[in-house]
Amino acid sequence: MTRIKSTGTFTFAGVFAAIAASLCCIAPVMALLAGSSSIVANFSWIEPARSYLIGLSVIILAFAWYVKLKPAKTSVIDCNCETTKKPSFFQSITFLGIVTVFAILMMTFPLYAKMFYPKQKVQAVVPAVVDHQQQVKFIIQGMTCEACEEHVNSELSKVNGVLAYKTSYATRSSLVSFDQLKTDEKTIEAAINKTGYKVKSYDFTR
Repeated sequence: MTRIKSTGTFTFAGVFAAIAASLCCIAPVMALLAGSSSIVANFSWIEPARSYLIGLSVIILAFAWYVKLKPAKTSVIDCNCETTKKPSFFQSITFLGIVTVFAILMMTFPLYAKMFYPKQKVQAVVPAVVDHQQQVKFIIQGMTCEACEEHVNSELSKVNGVLAYKTSYATRSSLVSFDQLKTDEKTIEAAINKTGYKVKSYDFTR
């Protein structure tokens, strides 16, 4: 019985670590679906620990499998003892397998997070130069993966007057071209801040 309980404990600990590892990328998608962005940047601090959390999750789940699959110790059986109870579904190898697959999906979430975002109204490329066009590079705090880029792009696409944008979590920036007669840098900054990430500074490049 102790073995079964310990397996369940390691199983859920492994899943928790896997979810925590990608929470900084899961949060933007959840915010998009829920229509709220206020808590997104609160999880950006997890990104530096992501590799450690993934490693911890792998180790914990591997140990859970080891505990589950290792042969039980043989002992002298008393003929009057009770028959060993069959473990429930939540204590079975099938459940551990399902949980392991779920953990893998969570750990690799940043690789396919973009599919949850709708297509933007404008393309993330610089268009032909038009009258009153301005280009600004925004330095953004809190972006940690491609899902963060898509979250920022989703808000930029809603701003009337934005002509194009190129957001990169690697450079922590977004290069935005816009029509000065329709919008301005402060409006765009407010749109980015709405995502939960914060504009640290911005510079005019054109």
